[in-house]
Amino acid sequence: MPGPPKKRYRRTPSPKSGTDEEDYQPYIPVRERKKQQLVKLGRLQQVQVEEKSGRNFSPSSGTATEEDEEKEEEVPISVSVEPKVETKKVETKELWRAEEEFLEKNKNVSLLEQHKELQEIADQRKETNIEKMRREEDRILQSVGESTALKGVSELAMGIEYTEPIKTSWKPPRYIQSMPKARHDRVWKKYGIDVEGIDPPPPLKSFKDMKLNKVMVDTLTKRKIENPTPIQMQGLPTVLSGRDLIGIAYTGSGKTLVYVLPIIMFCLEQEARLPFARDEGPYGLIIVPSRELAKQIHEIIEGFTKDLTKNGMPQLRTCLAIGGMPTSEAADVIRSGAHMMVATPGRLMDMLNKKMVTLDVCRYLCLDEADRMIDMGFEDDVRTIFSYFSAQRQTLLFSATMPKKIQNFARSALVQPILVNVGRAGAASMNIIQEVEFVQPEAKIVHILDCLKKTSPPVLIFAERKQDVDTIHEYLLLKGCQAVAIHGGKDMEERIRSLSLFKTFKKDILVATDVASKGLDFPEIQHVINYDMPEDIENYVHRIGRTGRGKNTGIATTMINSKVDEAVLSDLKHLLIEAKQKLPPFLASIQTEADVMNEYMGDGGCSYCGGLGHRITACPKLENVQNKKAGEVGKKDYLASNAADY
Repeated sequence: MPGPPKKRYRRTPSPKSGTDEEDYQPYIPVRERKKQQLVKLGRLQQVQVEEKSGRNFSPSSGTATEEDEEKEEEVPISVSVEPKVETKKVETKELWRAEEEFLEKNKNVSLLEQHKELQEIADQRKETNIEKMRREEDRILQSVGESTALKGVSELAMGIEYTEPIKTSWKPPRYIQSMPKARHDRVWKKYGIDVEGIDPPPPLKSFKDMKLNKVMVDTLTKRKIENPTPIQMQGLPTVLSGRDLIGIAYTGSGKTLVYVLPIIMFCLEQEARLPFARDEGPYGLIIVPSRELAKQIHEIIEGFTKDLTKNGMPQLRTCLAIGGMPTSEAADVIRSGAHMMVATPGRLMDMLNKKMVTLDVCRYLCLDEADRMIDMGFEDDVRTIFSYFSAQRQTLLFSATMPKKIQNFARSALVQPILVNVGRAGAASMNIIQEVEFVQPEAKIVHILDCLKKTSPPVLIFAERKQDVDTIHEYLLLKGCQAVAIHGGKDMEERIRSLSLFKTFKKDILVATDVASKGLDFPEIQHVINYDMPEDIENYVHRIGRTGRGKNTGIATTMINSKVDEAVLSDLKHLLIEAKQKLPPFLASIQTEADVMNEYMGDGGCSYCGGLGHRITACPKLENVQNKKAGEVGKKDYLASNAADY
């Protein structure tokens, strides 16, 4: 029989050596212990961030929650931290090994040589990126370029190609011909003339050396033109020798005389050999984009021919064919036998189609402001006009702004052309002080009165839209100013009358759209005001070029605001820097991607329009042209709408 249950007693542990106070170890919570572990591993920053964010420690990130404190014995600390310690040790060993290998490899190489080697590697990488960007820009330029040459339809169909330039009887003086090429190089360098082409004629520094008619030289002297300008030094010998020419020079540099004087000389020679018969001619043809420019060139030619006739020279007849004027006047001159003809593309096409004029004996063709005509949509008209020539002709192209796209396209119509460039294509004249002012749209029209106080009249004011021209004109009249206005919406008779009043100083202010910005000569203008910034920088250069012509100086004031396209403002900024003008702070602060690309590429500027502040990949003019073409698909008479202002 089992005995009674044994009584159990709780046994107290035997005391250890030392007192309780000495052996006492305070309790440390799990959270604190884990935190200490992380501090030892260099992860204190992570702990501080998580504490500030109010987050609790979690097992996965090396932190703990309240549940972990209850299960202290179940989750050893080593489980969460040991793998990370091993990973850190492995990475550190690999870094040490890589560093030792690098030091071992370059222990005998100086720091300067190491830097040079690294710089070469960086340059190679940069060069690769530059080549990639250039290939992309070339691809864009080729895609927008014209595949058909600027030739007549019959020449293209029959494969006619002229290989030799036209021969003339003119030759430079013998003492000039005997001079070494080094002399010509010195003249080109001194006057900033850039000449390209096969065997260019030498530059001539006086009209006497150019063998011009004495009456013509006297007429030039009366107009205070005693010495040729740089474009005339090289351009006149080139044209007189029969060579095709692409002439590029800043506004007001005397490009008009480069083609006017030779055409008069050639017509005098033809008339002396065999007088022009009835319905014969013209021998020389000058095509320009605007009616005002055509009339101005006609007046210049008439001035020379009248002086020649007064001094016993044969009478030379010049025909003016422009829109807005009756064709009967032009027809009367043609019936008498026209030596020269100045025309706009639309009216000339109309007369050729109606057989009112023929180009059978025409051997001299000049396109003034050639790039503007192509931009305005007259390219097909010009190509059609070329088809009416029955033989080879001498072709000249002139402009102040002619990008590479237009130059390359124009070369297809020329035979061994000589390119004469005075300054950068599209650069502004250094005689113009350019002032750019930030003006809010609602304050612009009032600000015009402040701008007018800068100089005495005459003053030219440009605006982009016809409505703005009318508004400014009306406002100035209400303020008592003597002002006239011209734009494409006014009839030709009113436009001619307004220009005449302005040129004869009967009116102080001319308000106009861009019809007055291309080629018109206003020698006495001291101030040009841009009511708004044009859509592309080329129009800006043409506008301000109405002042500071020849040796005169002028001021150009331009109003801008935040509504102007940033790419155009960037172009303006770089144009001001190039011309060494004062740069306003709001323009200086503009930084575009093109600025960085231009620095790396080295050849800053757009290859399509010539703007310095952007690349072709972000060209606003190209974008406008493409949008315009897309909008004109299906329209039959869009060329006529383009020519409405001209």
